[in-house]
Amino acid sequence: MIPKNLSTPLSQDQIGKINELIDCVSSKQRKDFGKISSDIKPDGTLITNCDRWSDKTIVQGLSEITQNEGVLSEEGNQSVPNTSAYWIVDPLDGTTNFAAGIPYWGISIARFVEGKPETTFLDVPPLKQRIIARKGRGVWLNGKPITSEMRSLANSACISLCSRSIRVLQRKPNTPFPGKIRLLGVASLNMTSVAIGQTIAALEATPKIWDLASAWLVLSELNCPIRWLENEPSNLLAGEDLSQKSFPVLTASTEKELQKILPWAEILIKN
Repeated sequence: MIPKNLSTPLSQDQIGKINELIDCVSSKQRKDFGKISSDIKPDGTLITNCDRWSDKTIVQGLSEITQNEGVLSEEGNQSVPNTSAYWIVDPLDGTTNFAAGIPYWGISIARFVEGKPETTFLDVPPLKQRIIARKGRGVWLNGKPITSEMRSLANSACISLCSRSIRVLQRKPNTPFPGKIRLLGVASLNMTSVAIGQTIAALEATPKIWDLASAWLVLSELNCPIRWLENEPSNLLAGEDLSQKSFPVLTASTEKELQKILPWAEILIKN
């Protein structure tokens, strides 16, 4: 299990430095957008030099800001660090959008303590939006607090599916899907969209730990039900290699909405 060494909360100075680090990376990504080519990784996903630069810059920056806390990142070390507090980083979530010239992607940085997210930063560079969540303290969008009550006023009927979960529609071709489908191509933002009222549910078939790390705390702090469909990320082991491990998940704005989508989610896992 993760060691039980004492870890201290982030100071305001550290939070300020992390925001400055994200500002730097976000600015670089906006400058590179539309001007950079991509390569194909062994798993078939895309990567750009901007992904690599962003990953290196964030990992190095976090190591300087919070010494003695390990870092797990999509483009770097993908094993669970052997420290009680550690970071999980997705330097550019939505590389396919980024490389294709679609202005919608995110930067996800999450600090885990005792195996669960404690402070998270989720930045959307093209929209200049930043969501920060702190366990037990709430969620902020560009410095303004977000509440679960605000979500109830949104009146959304949209449900977010990832490109792999859309196959559930083929399993029940004669049954109307209970919502308007959206495929936005950014796992972390798909899940977060539920918490802030843009969608009523999100189904992710194969998210990795770096895809869901930040969104997990945002959803929890805003009281959105989460159903892990196979593996639970709260049971991570120090040294565990997460490069090939997925955490299929369904989340919704309310338990009632979750129950509407759950039969579709269960079909996804069965098949």
